[in-house]
Amino acid sequence: MLRLEVTKLSCAGCVRRAETALSGVPGVASARVNLATRKAEVAHDGSLTPRAAAEALSRAGYPAAEDHLRLDITGATCASCARRIETALTALPGVEDASFNIATHQAHIRYIAGAVTPRAMADAVRGVGYGAEIAAETGEDQVDRQAEEITTLRRDTLIAGALTLPVVILAMGGHVVPAFHHWLGRTIGHDLVNIWQFLLTSLVLFWPGARFFRSGLPALRHFAPEMNALVVVGTSAAWAYSTVATFAPGLLPDGARAVYFEAAAVIVTLILAGRWMEARARGRASAAIRRLAGLQVREARLREGEGTRMVAVAELSPGDVILVQPGERMPVDGEIVEGRSDVDESMVTGEPIPASKGAGDAVVGGTVNGAGALVIRATATGEGTVLSQIMAAVEAAQGAKLPIQSLVDRIAAVFVPAVIGVATLVFLGWWLLGPEPALPTALVAAVSVLVVACPCAMGLAVPVSIMVGTGRGSEMGVLFRKGDALQSLAVVEVVAFDKTGTLTRGRPVLTGLVGSEEDLAALAALEAYSEHSIARAIVAGARDRGLTLPGAEGVTARAGLGVEGQVSGRSLRIGNRDYVTGALSPEMEQAVADWNAEGRTVLYAEADGAVIAVLAVSDEVKPEAAAVLARLRQQGKRLVMVTGDSEAAAGAVARDLGIDEVRAGVKPTEKAGIVDALRVDARVAFAGDGINDAPALAAADVGIAMGSGTDVAMESADVVLMDGDIEGVARAIDLSQCTMANIRQNLFWAFAYNVALIPVAAGLLALVGGPMLSPMLASAAMAASSVLVVSNALRLRRVGA
Repeated sequence: MLRLEVTKLSCAGCVRRAETALSGVPGVASARVNLATRKAEVAHDGSLTPRAAAEALSRAGYPAAEDHLRLDITGATCASCARRIETALTALPGVEDASFNIATHQAHIRYIAGAVTPRAMADAVRGVGYGAEIAAETGEDQVDRQAEEITTLRRDTLIAGALTLPVVILAMGGHVVPAFHHWLGRTIGHDLVNIWQFLLTSLVLFWPGARFFRSGLPALRHFAPEMNALVVVGTSAAWAYSTVATFAPGLLPDGARAVYFEAAAVIVTLILAGRWMEARARGRASAAIRRLAGLQVREARLREGEGTRMVAVAELSPGDVILVQPGERMPVDGEIVEGRSDVDESMVTGEPIPASKGAGDAVVGGTVNGAGALVIRATATGEGTVLSQIMAAVEAAQGAKLPIQSLVDRIAAVFVPAVIGVATLVFLGWWLLGPEPALPTALVAAVSVLVVACPCAMGLAVPVSIMVGTGRGSEMGVLFRKGDALQSLAVVEVVAFDKTGTLTRGRPVLTGLVGSEEDLAALAALEAYSEHSIARAIVAGARDRGLTLPGAEGVTARAGLGVEGQVSGRSLRIGNRDYVTGALSPEMEQAVADWNAEGRTVLYAEADGAVIAVLAVSDEVKPEAAAVLARLRQQGKRLVMVTGDSEAAAGAVARDLGIDEVRAGVKPTEKAGIVDALRVDARVAFAGDGINDAPALAAADVGIAMGSGTDVAMESADVVLMDGDIEGVARAIDLSQCTMANIRQNLFWAFAYNVALIPVAAGLLALVGGPMLSPMLASAAMAASSVLVVSNALRLRRVGA
């Protein structure tokens, strides 16, 4: 399988052309290009080279992206060494160029992004006898390219807007203010006004708008029109006709010598603005992988004999023994061989309560060590770690081929060639069979067909509804990060939820007490010395009850067990059952049994050797969750809980909320698989908030992230609920349904309106004695279609009001 990063993709038509180009290369079995991730996956028989694939993409107008890498080289001393290093690197498939500088001891490599890994390049250098370390993060070049694309589109949009504004004023100002029209005629002259419009519009089309022609013209030549082709057809028709009317008006009959430069300029400006917003959204979407990568540790303390030395994590292998200091992240997956500590695994499990770990327990790379030093033996490194697997799962889910393609592109694939064909037939018909003067009449009729059928409204139909719908969503606290979500969310049948932080508050609170409030105050005085989240929950619970905490002395924390000290002359300790050895009263035993059944965390407290209290800490259900789920059930949605928590804890929450389907004890890398299984016979939305939810959020038809959750979850999601309010799930579904209905109305109007006017523009009325539809009226009809589409979309501002 060959993987490449593809540039200059803008719509589903581009994807089809890129896939066709790759499929035509000898040895290729199948090719799949993803518009969202800009990645191509090519299955082949082993004969395909990255260069051949890149050349095919380049010929189609969608070049493969290139990356740059710097390697720090050791052991090279002469020009012969440099040649050996450069030869080893350029022999790798996908490496375009490599140069080694003896003075800086660095190799600079240019390669096809995705075709070869940085590790493979470093290994190639090591294979010929030299040391090699990666000197730069390979993701930086991709980030730079995304930033450059956004900057370029922003610049082109602003340039186009600045050039278009005077064209619109010159062309439309006289219609709005007749005196302005007469003033222009007296002072500048209408001929010179038209020339100025020609110059400004030509700059718009062939400077910032040149990107449309570079992609649109090849698409038309290959009979595979896409959005760029739509823009080319519409703007070229208006510009060409107006240019003839400006410089050769005698070719046109009287009354048909108006200019329509403003239509061409405005189309380019609006489409560029849409591309700019799309590029910004893509940049944010790809940040999920970068944030996951940011959790990876770069260096580790490798134990060697009696000492340790810092090494790059990339150099570690399974079996290496590593020292992890308090507060550090685990560099790799491993097993504890010495020490005991609380480990914050929330990034993997989503659970807020740190897990107590000791010798023999497994730890996951990227999780955070607590107060104790640990010695771990690596069990998985590199791509084998859980974090790397989560990253791979997110990447795979984001790169999956969406089942729903753009409606506009599907219509355009037939509509644009059909309009061009009709215009050609109209021209030939009037020219060969029409009355004299035949040529001007034929030209007017053909251009009128092209102008009236210009797909401006069709191009606006979807983006303007998305713009207004997403804008209304942001006012309602619902952020649609991808336009696809508006389409997919409207028809979801299953809504799956993570538990912690989504249905629950995501932080431990004191939810049970068998004992006196006086004892609770004393125990909270001990816990006030601890930074553990459970300790904070007990302190907060005491203060919520209005209790005053007494002073504590000699407080000592026992890692993995609990805390002890002196309070008001009593020796107190609080912790797990192993830390407290006294007997429980029957009431305490019953409470503990009930709490364990509900999946709560139980703590035991004793004073001078006698158990005085048992406490329960758990994650509370959000107060609005039950009402929201009831509303979704009324809408016919099937509700499922998918969580890494225990069966007992998940079952207790599910019973409170009326959820019948529960998948508990699910590992992070398994969540996406469960979502895929649900998608076999239904369309699925998944709501979650943690890093562990990222693969499922990406795998679902629509991923919904709580705004109170992690950045990675939000970057992986299609929809973000800004205030973390679960009621936003229902609001998002309502808004998506209204928006999709609005889009369908717009597409019907834009398509039906243009189709209905094509016969009129072709001169059907003239055949029965009526008038010809001049391009000026055709332009007005085209503008009216766009205005109606935009006006209809603006109705979405009232959704939920």
